[in-house]
Amino acid sequence: MPMSHVFPRHTQANLPTASRAKGCYIYDSNGKAYLDGSGGAAVSCLGHGDAEVIAAIAAQNDALAFAHTGFFTSEPAEELADLLIKHAPGELERVYFVSGGSEAVEAAIKLARQFFVEIGQPERHRIIARRQSYHGNTLGALATGGNLWRREAFDPLLVNVSHIAPCFVYAEKPERETEWDYGQRVAAELETEILKLGPETVMAFVAEPVVGATAGAVPPTDGYFKRVREICDTYGVLLILDEVMCGMGRTGSLFSHEADGIQADIVCIAKGLGGGYQPIGATLCSKQIYEAVEVGSGFFQHGHTYLGHPTATAAGLAVVRALIERGLVDRVTAKGQTLRSMLNSQLGQHPHVGDIRGQGLFLGLELVANRATKEPFDPALGLAKKIKARAMENGLICYPMAGTRDGRNGDHVLLAPPFIADDAVFEELTDKLSRTLSETLEFASL
Repeated sequence: MPMSHVFPRHTQANLPTASRAKGCYIYDSNGKAYLDGSGGAAVSCLGHGDAEVIAAIAAQNDALAFAHTGFFTSEPAEELADLLIKHAPGELERVYFVSGGSEAVEAAIKLARQFFVEIGQPERHRIIARRQSYHGNTLGALATGGNLWRREAFDPLLVNVSHIAPCFVYAEKPERETEWDYGQRVAAELETEILKLGPETVMAFVAEPVVGATAGAVPPTDGYFKRVREICDTYGVLLILDEVMCGMGRTGSLFSHEADGIQADIVCIAKGLGGGYQPIGATLCSKQIYEAVEVGSGFFQHGHTYLGHPTATAAGLAVVRALIERGLVDRVTAKGQTLRSMLNSQLGQHPHVGDIRGQGLFLGLELVANRATKEPFDPALGLAKKIKARAMENGLICYPMAGTRDGRNGDHVLLAPPFIADDAVFEELTDKLSRTLSETLEFASL
């Protein structure tokens, strides 16, 4: 291999070169096909090579590639904002476009803080989030996330954020407790933490409706988020929902929290918003929050050069239109049930698959050394890394991660295939994943 001047994610990685992609497959420079079973990182909701999205990007580049938002707005940004708000639940009214998920969360945190400054409550600055969450890699988002491994090296640089228990039925619910009681109990930890910190100091509670990369598609219990919303309302705390990975149809509704029947004050989206065709994210906020800035300072003290980028918003507009007009979001729940049934059939009784969970086409498999006790594998085995490498050898892109339980212990595999996938693709995905797990567990001498 010739020397590369690219700074990779992992300095020892010897990665294939992606040369083209179509539908649910990516092809390397040698012509090998890889089934994109995780949509990269839950990004490629439309699959690859969508002609309408590519045409929209080309047309926008021909007309106007870039105009700084300090001087102009643009037609695709206005139209995409209108479309998102038209389909958004609750009282979300404004959209702040950024270039990705971490930026969306960072903007949400700063907007929440400025809201309270604008309304005369500057003492509110504290954030509460959950253990085993992930909200991005910029410093504010990283501090908010509860992934210990990702935070560890940068801890001296991070603001203090409180982390309460996640709603993680498989790993943390006592056997004799009902799911309802468990969900209500862990939701109540939010109130306990607010009272401990002082309600007048708490700014926001941040959570993923369905937890993604860190814990592997962990859904909430029924009623969990309704109780969270009640607590936030009681103490005047903003509810920020991070749908960067689970939103934009991934769990069966355009906005994931629709399934919980609640309203959010701020919602962060990305990944499926652009479907991988352009880097784009967005922070949506309520009318109340926007008006506080509008009638106050009139200026959100935040911004990036490429926010509201015309080409990126044109891509996002084409993607969201496709999701809605082609009925792709409507088919996610049924297709997710099909894939889950196939996984259960092949892997549901596997001695090292402890749980198969998730919503829609956002599914996770938790791997355990002992199904009966739910004991995780020794992290020294590096199981997640070995699964990823073996899957690539088998022509499958999936998303294994370590640290599922506490940031160190536990392993899972996340699946998030394109919404266009059919049953034949699901069968191939399931077969390749099953073979990958068997081969990895065998070669790892487990």
